[in-house]
Amino acid sequence: MLIDTHSHIYSTDFINDLDEVIQRAYSNDVRKIILPNIDSSSVKNLLNLVDTYPHICIPLMGLHPTSINHDYQEELQVVEYWLKKRKFYGIGEIGIDLYWDKSFLEEQTHAFRFQLDLACQYQLPVVIHVRDSFDEVYQVMKEEKYASLKGVFHSFSGTIEQAKLVTDLGFKIGVGGVVTFKKSGMDQIIKQIDPCHLVLETDSPYLTPVPFRGKRNESSYLVYIAQKIADLHNMTVGEIAKVTTDNARKLFGI
Repeated sequence: MLIDTHSHIYSTDFINDLDEVIQRAYSNDVRKIILPNIDSSSVKNLLNLVDTYPHICIPLMGLHPTSINHDYQEELQVVEYWLKKRKFYGIGEIGIDLYWDKSFLEEQTHAFRFQLDLACQYQLPVVIHVRDSFDEVYQVMKEEKYASLKGVFHSFSGTIEQAKLVTDLGFKIGVGGVVTFKKSGMDQIIKQIDPCHLVLETDSPYLTPVPFRGKRNESSYLVYIAQKIADLHNMTVGEIAKVTTDNARKLFGI
């Protein structure tokens, strides 16, 4: 059994074949799919999918850093509203993104801290988006009030030294399709990290693994990520599936 710990299959990219996508995932032993939220515009589709497939789809609630602009306070109110209204298994996708736009760093940092506080309040794990922002994110996570938090650094693409900092915080490292890219160098990083620190993810519809790179990603492709990690660690896919599934179950309480 595999758990896709990060997928956006509720997006409009899947509007025409969502049922088939779910079936293909299930047929490829992906039995749970964790769905991080983006912003207020994505909540309806996410929750509709969870209500349609409650035995497979696991909802998270949060505000993505690339959705943060001048009206981000209103977006945070939406996050608060839904956390009070129904059950979620984590706060995400949250964090800081300085790849696309650096002009809202202050707002992103405030929203990040605000949502970490919510995670503490609700005793939920966090899914952290880090892009060109590891130092900024890590500086926040080192604050004493967040010492009890657990979660995952999603789509990790840092150095082995940064990976050690993540695991020393007690966080997991999310590994997706990038580990299968020949020129990414992530294979050599992940090879050095004990699988007890890893969880698997697709980030569908993005970051499609080899051999489907360039096409829309989906949760059924998680098997190719699991196979790559198994090869790197000289383990079987079954062994990697067991370790990473146990990690995900304990982290998200599923």
